[in-house]
Amino acid sequence: MVASAFIAKEHRDAAASSVFAYGSGDRRNRRLDLTGFLIGRRLANREGQGRKITATEGVPAMGLDGLGSSAYGPEAALSIMIPAGALGLQVITPIMAAILVLLALLCFSYWQTIESYPSNGGSYTVAKENLGANAGLLAAAALMIDYVLNVAVGISAGIGALTSAVPQLHPYTLELCLGVLALITLVNLRGTLEAGLIFSIPTYLFVASFGGLLLFGISKAILSGGSPAPIVAPPSLPTATEGVTLWLLLRAFASGCTAMTGVEAVSNGVSAFREPAVKYAHRTLAAIVLILGMLLAAIAYLAQVYHVGAMEQTKPDYQSVLSQLAAAIVGRGFVYFVAIGSLLAILSLSANTSFVDFPRLCRLVATDGYLPRAFAIPGRRLVYSVGILWLAGAAGSLLAVFGGITDRLIPLFAVGAFTAFTLSQTGMASHWLQHPGNRLRLLVNGTGAAGTGAALAVILAAKFMEGAWVVVIAVPCVIILLKTLHRYYEMIDRQLRDEGAIALRGLEPPIAILPLQRWDRLADKAVRYALMLSPDVVAVHLTKLEGPDAEEHVGRLRRQWRNDVELPAQAAAMRPPEMIVSASPYRSFAGRLLKHISEIEERHPGRPVFVIIPEIVKEHWWDYLLLDSSRVRKLRRALLRHGGPNLAVVTVPWAREEPHPEEVIAKEEPQNQAMAITSAQPV
Repeated sequence: MVASAFIAKEHRDAAASSVFAYGSGDRRNRRLDLTGFLIGRRLANREGQGRKITATEGVPAMGLDGLGSSAYGPEAALSIMIPAGALGLQVITPIMAAILVLLALLCFSYWQTIESYPSNGGSYTVAKENLGANAGLLAAAALMIDYVLNVAVGISAGIGALTSAVPQLHPYTLELCLGVLALITLVNLRGTLEAGLIFSIPTYLFVASFGGLLLFGISKAILSGGSPAPIVAPPSLPTATEGVTLWLLLRAFASGCTAMTGVEAVSNGVSAFREPAVKYAHRTLAAIVLILGMLLAAIAYLAQVYHVGAMEQTKPDYQSVLSQLAAAIVGRGFVYFVAIGSLLAILSLSANTSFVDFPRLCRLVATDGYLPRAFAIPGRRLVYSVGILWLAGAAGSLLAVFGGITDRLIPLFAVGAFTAFTLSQTGMASHWLQHPGNRLRLLVNGTGAAGTGAALAVILAAKFMEGAWVVVIAVPCVIILLKTLHRYYEMIDRQLRDEGAIALRGLEPPIAILPLQRWDRLADKAVRYALMLSPDVVAVHLTKLEGPDAEEHVGRLRRQWRNDVELPAQAAAMRPPEMIVSASPYRSFAGRLLKHISEIEERHPGRPVFVIIPEIVKEHWWDYLLLDSSRVRKLRRALLRHGGPNLAVVTVPWAREEPHPEEVIAKEEPQNQAMAITSAQPV
């Protein structure tokens, strides 16, 4: 109810802004702005602090990935142990215990990271400042790939579970995936606060339902002496086809490490929290890790006592580990369907973590000049819209390529995440080495770096042939792209850098050159502007532009120019503008004009040249189709690219309708416009 009321208020505000934007007297413009209706009204900078979140919204906004991984982390480990049969269940507890120890190390390490780097102290910032720019780019590239994979795999996992429960929906897998992706994108474009509020319902429902269900299962197991009777017996475990070897254990550990993806999310998004941001970030991190740790421990214990193992996903009777556990503990009644429904929602919405952190990561990288600068500019809702849309596009492409079924991408998760983990902890250890007197903190981050580094080595060895090689190749490619963009921006900055006072010598009036098609009101306006800018005006009329069969009226144009321009200028004691008529045998417009500009510059070396381009303003979409704007666009592009440093382009517009600047003002500054209109009312 809180989320729906919040959105309803936003819709009312958007409608009010739209009324202020278009005025009460113009029925044509009395419409609700679709963008405002879907995303919400434009926010002012001063409202930024009110858009921050607390731990209550932080858990659903940043913890969905971590909490959702509790569903497929243990199952991924148990899937590796399928060849070991019942013996595989006996070793799942020590495997999960090792994962929980590593999870605790990560929690303590990121706790210190948040404290030391309260402004988005994620892996990129920590690695860059303590290990160098290359290490920072490695962390950024690994995280970017991980976030895109998380969106695609999380959504497809949730929809896959839904189509398993409702097989009739299976033909629409891709459409459902793209629909969920569009929903998450739209919610995040509204703001992180809205995402936290809207997704809090399925998040806390999942925690409450599965938390209560697993606690009930543990109590039943304890009361029964460790051998509870399942209400719905899980399928029999397969016969062992191989023994438990060290390599099998390492592979199971590597697969189970996918349960820790998303733990770094809080440190990457500290700026999203209200002040004191560190306190709320710490609370959010603690809540996510505590809930995740309890879920993992409970699932590992109950899977062993209820004899629940992983099943082959390709089999028609496939059931997930959590589905088998829920049925064994409470049967397939109301509680079962509520818990499984919340699980489906969590899996589908786990992509939200990426939508919160990916834009903030891209903003930091763009600020350092490694991504297009548009990634660092907040949109109408004070979120980094370009990053959100780019993530949606990349994940949507991945879903489309795989048809909405991306299970094979799950092993790739842990590679990017643990690369970032290791770099972050190594960077923090280096940070404490530079600040003596922090031995305990150095020990925590050093141990975390060693643990995550060892886990990364195991994951790479175990998952390399299963697809991890793709990440190993993709990460360097992303780094090369980032460095290429950085070199481009450095080149631009070097060319534009200028130190010293402005040069005021040699300032001469420009020569105004006017491309003239025919004599009309638009040309009249352009000539008057040219005369205001310069005493030397040259109009260039090109013939043969319409081909050999076109009818020319050069004589009439000369008479009009003489009567309407030259004679009035002489009467006003002004230098009459000159008109040059030149044939263009190959129908070249920009090239021919550049040729005449070069000739004029040769006669007047050093003088600046202004090219005055008259243009009809396009009011409607059909104007772009019916009015030939391609020639003007090509001309402007050619002049800017090849006109030289002394040339400037001036556009003289001709608007066929009355201008309404208040529309733009109201859209971009709705509250200020509302105040202005209110203050203008008669008393």
